[in-house]
Amino acid sequence: MIDQYASLTGNWNYPTKIRFGAGRISELADACRAAGIRRPLLVTDPGLKPLPMLMDAIGTLEHAGIACALFADVHPNPVGSDVEAGLKMFRANKNDGVIVFGGGSAMDAGKAIAFMSGQTRPMWDYEDREDWWSRADPACIAPVIAIPTTAGTGSEVGRAAVIVDESNHTKKIIFHPKMLPVEVIADPELTLGLPSHITAATGMDALSHSLEAYCSPFFHPLAQGIALEGMRLCKDWLPTAVKTGSNIEARSYMMAASSMGATAFQKGLGSMHAMSHPCSSLRGTHHGLTNAVIMPYVLVHNKSVIEERLAAAARYMGLKNQSYTGFVDWVLALREEVGIPHTLKEIGVDLDMIPEGAPMALEDPSTGGNPLPMSVGDYEMLYRNAIEGRLV
Repeated sequence: MIDQYASLTGNWNYPTKIRFGAGRISELADACRAAGIRRPLLVTDPGLKPLPMLMDAIGTLEHAGIACALFADVHPNPVGSDVEAGLKMFRANKNDGVIVFGGGSAMDAGKAIAFMSGQTRPMWDYEDREDWWSRADPACIAPVIAIPTTAGTGSEVGRAAVIVDESNHTKKIIFHPKMLPVEVIADPELTLGLPSHITAATGMDALSHSLEAYCSPFFHPLAQGIALEGMRLCKDWLPTAVKTGSNIEARSYMMAASSMGATAFQKGLGSMHAMSHPCSSLRGTHHGLTNAVIMPYVLVHNKSVIEERLAAAARYMGLKNQSYTGFVDWVLALREEVGIPHTLKEIGVDLDMIPEGAPMALEDPSTGGNPLPMSVGDYEMLYRNAIEGRLV
């Protein structure tokens, strides 16, 4: 066993300040003081709003004399109107920072609220295209403290928020370097109550981040190394986290793997994410689950340029068959072990979506990081394969 440490608690400063370990949520008030936040807006998921762990966190702040406003009107795939409603509350309460408490939905909405709190242009003017981020005034971005309650999106260490533009039902990546939270409290105890199917879907999302970053054609050796270890952690610990949700060791390593995947994808993502975003926008599918379903179809499509790289990953991860084929076989076996469906049809995506979805996938910024150049025709074929279950 590689993963043997005296303690799974640490204070890290890469890629931002991270307080990692069981019970670290007790340090929330101290994190606010360190970030200079006196009147936070706490953004969370509707499902977390009534739960004791959220009430305990708010109680910790109140005990320290920190007044906290609560915003929980966030869609599972956050939309522009969610951000507008949050901004209205932020400004009405004269908040000076944002605490995001939850999964990817709360993270994306909360980071976008903090980013837009002092900007003057429409949010869509800061989409992750070329240098659009430079249009923003960095001095007017409110600080964010991120507290993840799932292990998958890694948005707590990300510099972007994914928001649905309701006018055309497209997911858009809003990016700025200063969108990175100034503090992260990564407490794996907050994930102990996650149902097994959510653990599986979010864990596969973490794997998709590391895997697509690892296969991206861009030069970033730092991200490459993080991605490789992130994949190994998913291999060694995701099945345990799904089967035995109370295992704090497995939960800890998956929370670390989640942050690693989002740190690594500075190197790029690819067609898994480009295809997943239209499915979420047009059919309301869960992002991590969709990535998990699409994963092997994209690996097969990209085989000609990733074969050697995935063979190297298979060797590092200690797979029995240390080749490209062995890696793909492992992905298929892992999906089956943790209960991931094999086709998009099983999660509500049908052939009727292809005419609208394929052009959207091509336009998605993630397409630029795919190892092979893509076309609308390529995406039409990949969607058809993933809907009908053909690995060719």
